[in-house]
Amino acid sequence: MSNQVIFYIMGGTAAAFVLILLLYFILSKKMQSSEYKKIQKLQQGTKENKFSTEVLYQKLYLTYIKIPFIKRYVLKIRRRLEIINIEDEYNTRKGTAKILTKTLLILVPIVILTIIVTASNYLLMFILLIFELFMIDTFIDGSVDKIDNQILKEQIDFFSEIRHAYHEYNMVEEAIYQVSQDDEKQVSRQGEKIYEILISDDPEMELEKYYDIAPNSFLKEFAGISYLTKEFGDRKVDGASLYLKNVNNITQEMQLEILKRDKLNYVFQSLSVIAIAPVLLLEPLKKWAISNFSFTASWYEGKIGMIVQILILIITFLSYILVRKLKDNGSTAINTKNTENPWQAKLYKKKLIKKIVDLFIPKDGTKEYRKVQQLLKDAASSQKMEWLYVNRITLAIVTFIASIIIFNQLHAVAINYIYTEPTTDYDIIGRSVRKRPKEGNGINRTR
Repeated sequence: MSNQVIFYIMGGTAAAFVLILLLYFILSKKMQSSEYKKIQKLQQGTKENKFSTEVLYQKLYLTYIKIPFIKRYVLKIRRRLEIINIEDEYNTRKGTAKILTKTLLILVPIVILTIIVTASNYLLMFILLIFELFMIDTFIDGSVDKIDNQILKEQIDFFSEIRHAYHEYNMVEEAIYQVSQDDEKQVSRQGEKIYEILISDDPEMELEKYYDIAPNSFLKEFAGISYLTKEFGDRKVDGASLYLKNVNNITQEMQLEILKRDKLNYVFQSLSVIAIAPVLLLEPLKKWAISNFSFTASWYEGKIGMIVQILILIITFLSYILVRKLKDNGSTAINTKNTENPWQAKLYKKKLIKKIVDLFIPKDGTKEYRKVQQLLKDAASSQKMEWLYVNRITLAIVTFIASIIIFNQLHAVAINYIYTEPTTDYDIIGRSVRKRPKEGNGINRTR
């Protein structure tokens, strides 16, 4: 290991130590704020003497929600967990802080390692850091999917207990109420919500609202057949309860869904790492090739080498996205994006930007306008025509700027290669071979 690498490692370690000290002082000041004092007052008389992770996650949540960049991911996780933890603010905050803390503990060392390894190649460092931002979404989605899978597995036992309770009470709402008393299971909160729907003054309206926030389609089906059975009564089909038959059918569908998700997780469990391996090994492989085969330096330092590295990054990114799409287990995770007032709408409200975007939007009533409108309907998209063209113009501008930066970088690499092009030839194993002019005819002889 060279002295330069050792210095980079020492510098990174020192920077990490300084960062930890800064975070410690920031957290110390935050703990003296009014919000933390309120928590301390609530804890008086009930606070444990030993260290409590429950309180730690609540404090971390209050800290994360105030950091601008991290706040975006806090809200994203929260919107998904709010559906699972119905009206349970404590568990929602705890789950959000827990997932985000695990993600940061994995991501921060990777970012530091990336900066150390790619310190001599700023373009590669920038691309890798952008790529790692996309990895945050993968870690977050994977963590929330685990909770969703856990609820799905708990529903198997939940429905089994519903069948036994229904035999005992012969009342749908009473059976759901008795089974939902187990607070240790997360699915019990869904059962309590369904029970509240059944005993409400307007159960049909409450049921429609629940359809929009249910974690998966199986709970929607269960809530629907429970409502119909309560309203119109149960009947016998071939000597068996129709309600219990429907519950059995839903249970069988859930078992097939669990098997499908387990198979997908088994097949794709390591493909995500394999997909990003070329990017992570690009710089170490380059240094190894140059150190062992000196003639490869002219290829890596030239324009062609830079183009090939950029293509590898693009192909790796596309492969990673495809693997992520294929790994999607089909769970009914809601769209956590703000569909009422997204960034496109905020941007379109600006007068100057609105005038520019309106120049590209086809006129209402034209063939092009009807064509785009029909495509949006066919895709079941919630976007408006204005938002679509804001996306297109933004993508065009970003692509143009990125292309200019890449072309300028390639041009700079080409110029630098011409100025620093070696005049020494290399044989196949990388040893230098000196040249001198031959006397008389001016032809070079290699010695």
